[in-house]
Amino acid sequence: MAQSESILNNPFLNKGTAFTNEERQALGLVGMLPSKVQTITEQTTQAYGQFQSKTTDLEKRIFLMNLFNENRTLFYHLMADHVVEFMPIVYDPVVAESIEQYNELFLAPQNAAFISVDDPEAIEASLENAAGGRDIRLVVVTDAEGILGMGDWGVNGVDIAIGKLMVYTAAAGIDPAQVLPVSIDAGTNNQKLLADPLYLGNRHQRIYGPQYEAVIDRFVTAQQKLFPEALLHWEDFGRANAQAILDKYKTKIATFNDDIQGTGMVVLAGILGALNISKESITDQRILSFGAGTAGMGIANQIMDELKQAGLTEAQAKQRFYAVDKQGLLFEDTDGLTPAQKPFVRKRSEFQNADALTDLATIVKTIQPTILIGTSTQPGAFTESIVKEMAAHTPRPIIFPLSNPTKLAEAKAEDLIKWTDGKALVATGIPAADVTYKGVTYQIGQGNNALMYPGLGFGLIAATAKVLNEATLSAACHALGGIVDTSKPGASVLPPVSKITEFSQTLAQVVAQSILDQKLNKEPIASAEQAVAAMKWRPEYKN
Repeated sequence: MAQSESILNNPFLNKGTAFTNEERQALGLVGMLPSKVQTITEQTTQAYGQFQSKTTDLEKRIFLMNLFNENRTLFYHLMADHVVEFMPIVYDPVVAESIEQYNELFLAPQNAAFISVDDPEAIEASLENAAGGRDIRLVVVTDAEGILGMGDWGVNGVDIAIGKLMVYTAAAGIDPAQVLPVSIDAGTNNQKLLADPLYLGNRHQRIYGPQYEAVIDRFVTAQQKLFPEALLHWEDFGRANAQAILDKYKTKIATFNDDIQGTGMVVLAGILGALNISKESITDQRILSFGAGTAGMGIANQIMDELKQAGLTEAQAKQRFYAVDKQGLLFEDTDGLTPAQKPFVRKRSEFQNADALTDLATIVKTIQPTILIGTSTQPGAFTESIVKEMAAHTPRPIIFPLSNPTKLAEAKAEDLIKWTDGKALVATGIPAADVTYKGVTYQIGQGNNALMYPGLGFGLIAATAKVLNEATLSAACHALGGIVDTSKPGASVLPPVSKITEFSQTLAQVVAQSILDQKLNKEPIASAEQAVAAMKWRPEYKN
């Protein structure tokens, strides 16, 4: 391929009609582009007009992905101007439609690395080929077994990793040339995919056990060898593997699981924000987690770490939790407990009505929680009677229906405000409009991981972190929970997504400073603030 074609087909180098006449001469592009030399502002205006002409969200996403494939700088310049509008298009919730139709819509691999459980010998080469000589500082990897609200989508789930990295760049400013999405194709238990002749992944049931674990270990070894400075971000792994993988590697390398830690951190930050409003202590709360999967138990672990940081023993901290799953309240003798659930089970002897604690209404009446968190994907589970029962026993109930997409939410923010006469402190898993009730406008926080992981990851990379520990996680949560103005009537428990680019930098600095204070940086860093500022990438063409 000629140099000119190579440049125009390289999304990291392509400027399209913004190549100057001098650049066109030097790069052999004369006659390959229209005569008009556009500024990036003119290109952005033109692209936004094309975006607006699309009639459905999926069409808009396809347009943006095509632009992403052609010109990364223009894509992010456009997204910077419309970050609130584009976030749900490039990621959640519209990414769900893209995943479901991945086979039919596939056009390009989007610089992802595809690793097959059936070909472990090719893992290192797969990563090296996909990186193409780029200096990779951030890897987002998924096996797509446990996509929140969707389940197992095999190789189609690579769109999750791609979308996640888009948010990293748009929110925090990591260089898009330094990121790598990775799909680990371990097969799929989704019969719809296995029966689809267009399915692009391995056409067999998921592989578990030693063969799967060996692939993960081989992947981590190759990733560390090829990209030793990179942060490794795990995404949407299934219940059976997510916690075990994180536990195996988190003390050895710079890594985190966004479903376990990221979700937990945002929820904890929201709780801290809510407690700033109610003027209560976290050590006095009774926490009911409805949905004890990867996300629910990740949230529980994060809150428990914070309770220990606040002075409680582990035994005391565990007494503040009540985990509820499809079996009801989880007890020591409950069948089918996962490793993540076992630390949070209760003893039947604690309750006179233990055998009746199988439905949420009975459990709420018995426990009288002050915090109710939903990750169950059970739509409407937080009913009016349940919410009113909870509100009868606490002055400012903290209620977070976090399941998404919208159709799976446990409750609507508007209903929660109304049912509690404006007393509930609410965060939702999807964007929710302000709620006006009795003359007060309530801003609804969004428990969106994007509030946390871009700033967290950016700070870890900027500080060249060796590992991520509880102290740094706590520092980030307090930073995010302390951003909102709690003196305002109807104040949100979390900052708005519209301010994400601003507070992601604040978070990054707090995280980097925590790493430096603990001497967990690999390389000498003079200043956390300077390190974060120096690493920030801006979507502007370079001469």
